[in-house]
Amino acid sequence: MSASAPSPAVVSEAAGPVPRAEEVLTPEALVFLAELHRRFAPRRAELLARRRERRAEIARTGTLDFLPETAHIRDGDWQVAPAPAALNDRRVEITGPTDRKMTINALNSGAKIWLADFEDASAPTWENVIGGQVNMTDAYERRIDFTSPEGKTYALKAADELATVVMRPRGWHLPERHLTVDGEQIPGGLVDFGLYFFHNAKRLLDLGKGPYFYLPKTESHLEARLWNDVFVFAQDYVGVPQGTVRATVLIETITAAYEMDEILYELRDHASGLNAGRWDYLFSIVKNFRDGGARFVLPDRNAVTMTAPFMRAYTELLVRTCHKRGAHAIGGMAAFIPSRRDAEVNKVAFEKVRADKDREAGDGFDGSWVAHPDLVPIARASFDAVLGERPNQKDRLREDVHVTAAELIDIASLDARPTFEGLRNAVQVGTRYIEAWLRGLGAVAIFNLMEDAATAEISRSQIWQWINAGVVFENGEKATHDLVLRVAAAELAAIREEIGEEAFAAGKWTEAHELLLRTALDTEYVDFLTLPAYEQLQG
Repeated sequence: MSASAPSPAVVSEAAGPVPRAEEVLTPEALVFLAELHRRFAPRRAELLARRRERRAEIARTGTLDFLPETAHIRDGDWQVAPAPAALNDRRVEITGPTDRKMTINALNSGAKIWLADFEDASAPTWENVIGGQVNMTDAYERRIDFTSPEGKTYALKAADELATVVMRPRGWHLPERHLTVDGEQIPGGLVDFGLYFFHNAKRLLDLGKGPYFYLPKTESHLEARLWNDVFVFAQDYVGVPQGTVRATVLIETITAAYEMDEILYELRDHASGLNAGRWDYLFSIVKNFRDGGARFVLPDRNAVTMTAPFMRAYTELLVRTCHKRGAHAIGGMAAFIPSRRDAEVNKVAFEKVRADKDREAGDGFDGSWVAHPDLVPIARASFDAVLGERPNQKDRLREDVHVTAAELIDIASLDARPTFEGLRNAVQVGTRYIEAWLRGLGAVAIFNLMEDAATAEISRSQIWQWINAGVVFENGEKATHDLVLRVAAAELAAIREEIGEEAFAAGKWTEAHELLLRTALDTEYVDFLTLPAYEQLQG
């Protein structure tokens, strides 16, 4: 390498061997990652600091409002770039991690879009980070297949039957410890985006599609501006036209809900829509207003449906904002996992899914998420009934919608309170999810629901909030450290009995139990559970 050539990103000696990693971590790709890091990591650090400042302001004021300095953007007459053909019809989207079997099943699912997830549905082991990139390229090259331990084989259908991929990188807060530049860990989002874009942008264009992304955990329009600048640089670097990238932003933080117009505006040459992400959104409300007293206490997570007034305000505003700007509005997740043994459970759940998707389609959403292929036909039927042959309903401007700043955080209007069973469920689900995550699994079926990291985040955050607010449950017991310790000990013992001593010892149950308690009970609230969890993750 010449003296003037940029030095590449460095792979840590602690990174274990991953099959075909050399195809992903090429010298050229490592130079590209280094360029991304040096150009954009300093701004990312500034924006993370700004998050902390804004949270301190929320703690002081106990409120949020639309930004006065960006009123001209909200009032302006502008549109995002037209959707490319591959993203014009998004009536059903399936989500899931990028392991080999899921890659094939998701592409074959009949959904219009697959959210290929390197974020909350994927624990960031080195094998998952690099192996997922291998699987994506193999899928585009049609050289991917899979045979299960039972001998069942999986292969791709014809190209015109496959879902279009929208890839989700990690959020800004997460680092990638196995890749460094100048001694600093590269932000995980830049690693995921950079490797995927570098290897696949031109390949996707040749297939008549493009590099499409879901942007998670965005908290402000300034964070969207950073992503836009990353896109502009990356497109020039690789040599593809500006506007090739398309990004859909998850509005899954309460602060972003007040900046939907501004977020679309910052990404307007690359924007394709916004998505309503339910669990992370609730987690963000709890996190930001965790010490705001009784009026911000959320009840059991399963009691907060999308018809709750403050959730309705959020989704109605999202549809109106998107359609005003020519962007797609994508609805929330149907997380139910069908049971192979209990038809009655399936019947009840399918009816709930159908009602949820009927509501979204009726409200003006252009598509919605499911977590399992069996739910694709249900969601598709709901949107087919409203859309017919039309690819979307962006012409429904929803000018009847008028949402105030106060309505978005009117938690007290919800007629439900935390219950003791809700506390127990938070402990159960949090423990079971974290245990699987520490073993490298990010998408986990728990009690017939497909859960991801947002589930554990809201579980431990609600426990923290309920203790902080001195919640008294319907059985007369008060939320305290001691009560949570007792419940958690009982649940751990129940799991040990359920799965047996050998399986318990082979798992990460004690570590999960301790991590849940630490992040739920410590006086100092941890912003993201996945940060201390990443320190314990093997691989």
